[in-house]
Amino acid sequence: MKPPAASAAFAGPFALGTVSALDGAPFPTLVTPDRRALDLRRALAAPDLTIHTLLERWDELLPRLHELAATASPDASPDATSNASPDTVSNVSSDAWQPLDGLRVHAPVEPRQIFQSGANYRQHVIDLEVAHRSPDDPRSVAEARAEIAAVMDRRAAEDLPYVFIGLPSAITGPYDDVVLPSWAEQPDWELELAAVISRPAYRVSVEEAMDHVAGYTIANDLTDRATVFRRDMKAIGTDWLRSKNAPGFTPLGPWIVPAGSVADSGDLRVTLKLNGETMQDESTKDMLFGVARLVSYASRTARLLPGDLVLTGSPAGNGMHWGRLLRGGDVMDGSITGLGAQRTRCVAEESAS
Repeated sequence: MKPPAASAAFAGPFALGTVSALDGAPFPTLVTPDRRALDLRRALAAPDLTIHTLLERWDELLPRLHELAATASPDASPDATSNASPDTVSNVSSDAWQPLDGLRVHAPVEPRQIFQSGANYRQHVIDLEVAHRSPDDPRSVAEARAEIAAVMDRRAAEDLPYVFIGLPSAITGPYDDVVLPSWAEQPDWELELAAVISRPAYRVSVEEAMDHVAGYTIANDLTDRATVFRRDMKAIGTDWLRSKNAPGFTPLGPWIVPAGSVADSGDLRVTLKLNGETMQDESTKDMLFGVARLVSYASRTARLLPGDLVLTGSPAGNGMHWGRLLRGGDVMDGSITGLGAQRTRCVAEESAS
């Protein structure tokens, strides 16, 4: 699918992504707000470079990336590149930059691990609780909302985020079609802010956590609501493998925007439109646990690695709330302040080519 015109509208002087010529192999790129792309393999004289290996060298290469961004303008003043290293300048000529139009945009990184946060937006959880109420539930809507709000306040006070694991095979590009499996009875959208890890993180404190975050991207964590809870034995609980990890169920990107270009990850607008109609439009202020607390919490148990993703949960406005789930032909437009935009089309499995 053709990317929306505003796909390069991100905060800061540059973002990172993975692109390819229509018939070529993917390569890591630095993208500027004026929709110009630079092949980082050539610019950094690293022919085997990927976004993943770049993130492993994040502290070393971040200053070089800023230098490269300063060379983007063909009429850049001498002052713009005077502090750049000789290697940077020599590897970047004016013809090294190419228009972003005409390039295929892939998921910006291939993570080894995906840490997903559930029940992290106050209003979203309340809406889901009401939507999933049993017809025999004696509580009124107001009572149900009040009870779940009290549960969430307790979770926040006890510092207990809800984090589970997703599969990298569910990742797809920000403009790729998403095939809805024939078994998915209630496929739903969940647009989310995703933090991208740079330094390995293990048992890091909340205060240290942000030192391990390279930047942010957009994820749409699709979920089949019908298979979230096991039907054969309620005590088993949730089945995230079945409900969230079909191929292509996590459109990612288009870009990784460095953390230093995002003023406040706790104050970003998360917006999803379905066929042009706004469904989600909420601030990350509604999160119970911010990025630092989620990274720290996940690191108490697991070792987070460069390129890993920490998804922060989805705000109110999912399909269960609206009584309208995904079906073939639907188009989702997702955006987060300063991170660009993605557009994905749903294809029912029986009609997929």
